[in-house]
Amino acid sequence: LRIAAGNPDSVPAGRYARDSLTAAGLYERLKPAIIHGNSVRQVLDYVARGEADAGFVYATDAAVLKDKGNIVGTMGGHKPVLYPAAVIAASGRKKLAQSFVDFLFTPEAGAVLQKYGFSKP
Repeated sequence: LRIAAGNPDSVPAGRYARDSLTAAGLYERLKPAIIHGNSVRQVLDYVARGEADAGFVYATDAAVLKDKGNIVGTMGGHKPVLYPAAVIAASGRKKLAQSFVDFLFTPEAGAVLQKYGFSKP
């Protein structure tokens, strides 16, 4: 058995995978089977090429290669995956940046995010 996952020292998805497996009491047992990738895309490539039997990736990334594999579950036991948005203090276009952040919370933006596999916090 070969399982691809991001390197938990440098890839957030790898930390989520490690934390999920640890919470399920499986990490130490599966650790020898884990092939670490440098990114989620590399993990997807391992699975798509048959170099790994399974992989831990974001559902939004797995959807890109839906013809190469199946999403078989959603892991828990880790911190929520968040994508914060904010206007930075040094922005030269604060009003425009704030308009974009405000747009992210509209139903229209929500529909686009949902279409690509993202959910509301």
